[in-house]
Amino acid sequence: MSTPAAEPPKGRLRQIAQAYRITKRSERFIGLRLLAWFVVVGGIFGALGYVIMGLWLAIPLAILTGFLAAVIVFGRRAEKAAYAQIDGQVGAAAGALQMLKRGWHVKTAVAFTKNQDVLHRVVGRPGIILVGEGVPTRVRNLLAAEKKKHARVAGGVPIIDIVVGDDDGQVKIPKLIKHIQKLPKSTTPAEITELMQRLRALDAMRPQAPVPHGPVPTSMKGARKLMQGR
Repeated sequence: MSTPAAEPPKGRLRQIAQAYRITKRSERFIGLRLLAWFVVVGGIFGALGYVIMGLWLAIPLAILTGFLAAVIVFGRRAEKAAYAQIDGQVGAAAGALQMLKRGWHVKTAVAFTKNQDVLHRVVGRPGIILVGEGVPTRVRNLLAAEKKKHARVAGGVPIIDIVVGDDDGQVKIPKLIKHIQKLPKSTTPAEITELMQRLRALDAMRPQAPVPHGPVPTSMKGARKLMQGR
């Protein structure tokens, strides 16, 4: 049986185009900025390459380094624009958590209230991380109740709670991913595997949450794909 031909990366190109459109809404001259980075960085490394290696090696070095600089800057600007687009929206934390890569198990809206306060769960090396968004007083009550439920199946794995917001003691949306990634690691991969089985049993007894849909997951996933390509 013949092997099907590889599909062209049209999805990848669409994600880049979408990320560019999102970035341009908040930064009008993003194209000129990227061009400037390409020219300046490429020019510097090209000049150094010319002095050290000669013209024929300097030209590809200038192109590669200039392109790499533009891609890095674009990735950071696109991520910032994506965060700005979802900040303040219902479900913003759910969108931001999509930026977490391998090694993290994200489940959005594991618990919620009728007032659209939502609790998300992340499982990783730090343990169980419960992320709440909504009105802080209601979110903290929801967190307290969920910590008790998760403690029954945690088996000693740490349970960490986070409230998303701009006030003291809360974590802002643009800083949420880095905050989670910097948490101390205290759980082994084997413990995580066993924990996920117990958590699936806990989730099976829950009603399905009405997770907000729309531009939030799309924009954040597009930014995530762009960042992974760096």
